[in-house]
Amino acid sequence: MNEMLQRLGEAAKAAASETAKLGVSEKNACLGAVAAALLRNEGSILSANAEDVKEAREKGMKESLIDRLMLTKERIAGMAEGLVKLTALEDPVGEVIHAWKRPNGLEIGQKRVPLGVVGIIYESRPNVTADAFGLCFKAGNAVILKGGSDALHSNKAIVALIQEVLENMGLDKYCVQLIESSDREVTKEFMRMNGYVDVLIPRGGAGLIRTVVQNSTVPVIETGTGNCHIYVDDCADIEMASDIIFNAKTQRLGVCNACESLVIHENIIDRALPSIAEKLYTKHVEIRGDERALQALPSAVPATEEDWSTEYLDAIISVKTVKNIDEAIAHINRYNTKHSEAIITSNYDHARKFLDEIDAAAVYVNASTRFTDGFEFGFGAEIGISTQKLHARGPMGLKALTTTKYVIYGSGQVRP
Repeated sequence: MNEMLQRLGEAAKAAASETAKLGVSEKNACLGAVAAALLRNEGSILSANAEDVKEAREKGMKESLIDRLMLTKERIAGMAEGLVKLTALEDPVGEVIHAWKRPNGLEIGQKRVPLGVVGIIYESRPNVTADAFGLCFKAGNAVILKGGSDALHSNKAIVALIQEVLENMGLDKYCVQLIESSDREVTKEFMRMNGYVDVLIPRGGAGLIRTVVQNSTVPVIETGTGNCHIYVDDCADIEMASDIIFNAKTQRLGVCNACESLVIHENIIDRALPSIAEKLYTKHVEIRGDERALQALPSAVPATEEDWSTEYLDAIISVKTVKNIDEAIAHINRYNTKHSEAIITSNYDHARKFLDEIDAAAVYVNASTRFTDGFEFGFGAEIGISTQKLHARGPMGLKALTTTKYVIYGSGQVRP
């Protein structure tokens, strides 16, 4: 094993043992101190981030991805706010989920305990660095971070700041560590550290997630890409649909819960699509449609089969025309990434059918997919949005970063 990774792994395991023992008041005090330090040191963080953004532009990174990389005073304030919100949330560690007594007198309980050492591999988004630390720490875990090379300056500055606060408070600073190497072999070896890392969480594009799932010997919680759809039903309020789609597509282009695909009922497309397009065009969104959509909107670009399954992370959206809600559901379930899907309708039965039959982590009626987010769900922050079905699904807050164990009290019982 790489010597550097072994050192990180050993330090993380030791730190996880100590972090698991901390009480809620100690954890909350530390989170509050880190939040204050982020605000106090925003200048140095922004300076480090400016280096990352400069290098990204020199390499030709597209602006929607630079937006994911860029920090601002407002985003740093949001990072700090997320940590403060965590202090107000109930500590999941030690929660007794179930308890019962057997006929033989054994008293059995199931309670929440930390996962241990969490590994996170992620791209861009240096705000993830603070969020990941906060959530893992509050849930009693240590975390090893492997951010993208494009955000290295930002991540180093944030981790160094957190470690300084931890050390000043007499806590183990190695409960958060950063792998600084950009060597892909180091990253792959990190995925095989099952002797040190208890769970691995990838956050990023389809390529990164696929690489982690295929190469990891550590259990993986898959946070998926977001080919998110909005279905405009034949009895939708067109003004509402236009507003929701505009928000879901353009509020931030480079995020996993942005709308990438529209599905529109053929009976309403002639009225709905021009209204939707009028708003999208103000943000220079390219619309790629099937043959029926092109009839309703001649300014659209012909779509290909590839468009139905593409997460653009850009100012592009696809439009598929359907004859009924069953066809809409079939199309979405075929091409979606199990992330977030929405229906715009005034028909209660159609809304219930959509909620029941769409296979996704989050399903909406008459609301933007942009709400699939830890802050918006009241979790304080999130470690990622899981699109798998085991352990956790959807935005992952504190409870998703714990596991359980059974505790059994006896009075001398032996099994016959």
